[in-house]
Amino acid sequence: MSDMNPWLAMIISVAIIGLSAFFVAIEFALVAARRYRLEEAAETSASARAALKSARDLSLLLAGSQLGITLCTLALGAITKPAVHHLLEPLFHGWMPDAVSYVVSFVVSLIVVTFLHLVVGEMAPKSWAISHPEKSATMLAIPMRAFMWFTRPVLVVLNGMANWCLHRVGVEAVDEVSGGHSADDLRELVEHSAKAGSLDPERRAQLATALEVNSRPLRDIITPKDELAGVAPDAGLDTIKRVARESGHLRLVVGEDEPFGVLHVRDALTSGSETTAAELMRPVLTLDAATPIYAALSIMRESRTHLALVEEEENLIGLVTLQDMLDRLLLTGEHPAAV
Repeated sequence: MSDMNPWLAMIISVAIIGLSAFFVAIEFALVAARRYRLEEAAETSASARAALKSARDLSLLLAGSQLGITLCTLALGAITKPAVHHLLEPLFHGWMPDAVSYVVSFVVSLIVVTFLHLVVGEMAPKSWAISHPEKSATMLAIPMRAFMWFTRPVLVVLNGMANWCLHRVGVEAVDEVSGGHSADDLRELVEHSAKAGSLDPERRAQLATALEVNSRPLRDIITPKDELAGVAPDAGLDTIKRVARESGHLRLVVGEDEPFGVLHVRDALTSGSETTAAELMRPVLTLDAATPIYAALSIMRESRTHLALVEEEENLIGLVTLQDMLDRLLLTGEHPAAV
């Protein structure tokens, strides 16, 4: 490229470095962009819709970015480096031998081009994209989609070859980055925020507990069987009132070895003197002890019940109330006496 006008080569070089910056920025922007923000913006922005579509086709986008960066690097080597070399060589030619001046100008031109490409064409756009991922993604998505459309056959082949190589070493490629966070990810975020001072200890404890109910089983929060207040199915009103008064509980389990249901003491207060516990009891929901707290909470809300018997291997081990779950979720540490 020594025959090209050096100043024209410089103009072309600036354009090449700009293209390299474009490919680097869109690559990092779509990896760092938060999916939910793009989805919100996509309702009113064509650029955001293009960014969201690219995020869902991330493997091809990354292939396109890498192809673009590689082409820019080759172009800089073919155009910019010879042009810089051509400009610098006369500066060294007058005070050192020709062979030495050629080598020195070659090395200096290589350093200059590499520096410009590394700093302006890669590091600066990378930092900008990471700092403003959604903004940079929406700004650059449409031209990147055009480039991907134009080079799609090549990208499909390159991406397929890369996936084949990964498969040969036991790695399954994915086409998009997960848009959500697992419970473990959220726990790490909570702990990191607490250590950084963004969350006070009380708020951290509440968030950690709320995440804990995602996997913690019912058996951890039940009122044990031996602490339950109960009456026999044939118990009369006097017995019901006495047990309620002695235990302080408003709900009593009906059944001896095997519970049949639960009665509320207020029903006994408005019933006839001959009424038995079996007549007052209501069917009660039964849940397995291994049921996660969050799942049990949903089941109880859907069935409109405030308490449930908890069994393990078909044996009663205790009782849980909706209030127990809410107390655990809100970290109040209180358990109701109305069991």
